[in-house]
Amino acid sequence: MGTDANGRRPVGSPAAGVVHRLAQRHETLATVESLTGGLLSASIVEIAGVSGVYRGGLIVYATELKAWLAGVPEDLLADRGPVDPDVALALAEGGRRRCGADWGLATTGVAGPQPQGGKPVGLVYVAVAGPGGAEVTRLDLDGGRDHIRSATVIEALRLLAQRIHAADAATVPGTQAAADGDPATAATGGR
Repeated sequence: MGTDANGRRPVGSPAAGVVHRLAQRHETLATVESLTGGLLSASIVEIAGVSGVYRGGLIVYATELKAWLAGVPEDLLADRGPVDPDVALALAEGGRRRCGADWGLATTGVAGPQPQGGKPVGLVYVAVAGPGGAEVTRLDLDGGRDHIRSATVIEALRLLAQRIHAADAATVPGTQAAADGDPATAATGGR
């Protein structure tokens, strides 16, 4: 595994953490990838015990496949292009629906070496859709193609881990602050 968006190597495997937590929750995951081209799903399936969690994924590198296979609205793609936060959200939700999973995780962006459709190299969106809604994160990554792709995988898995943690916190009485992202209040159980 490479480095994250800040150039640091993650401690442990980001994929192992989400796979094990989803297994504990008895929930499933699907992926939809554009710029990562299978790197995200490969990092997930190398984890032992993943077969009870990972439903499958779509690699939709070509723009028209984002609509055809992942169900992204064609007018959205025509208006904004494939590198867009709403497209990322539609990819995550589309993967979730098409693969019959509890969670969908998606990547789209420009890995380079050239800008694409007026979007700069390193502009990436990662999105997750789950039982409690969806979220997208914009990444502005530096470095070469390999770093952009590997950092995208790490950041996508981190986003999923955060959403799972928020879902966990929301189900424990008195920890709504944890779901809202207030670590100080979460540590005191919402007091």
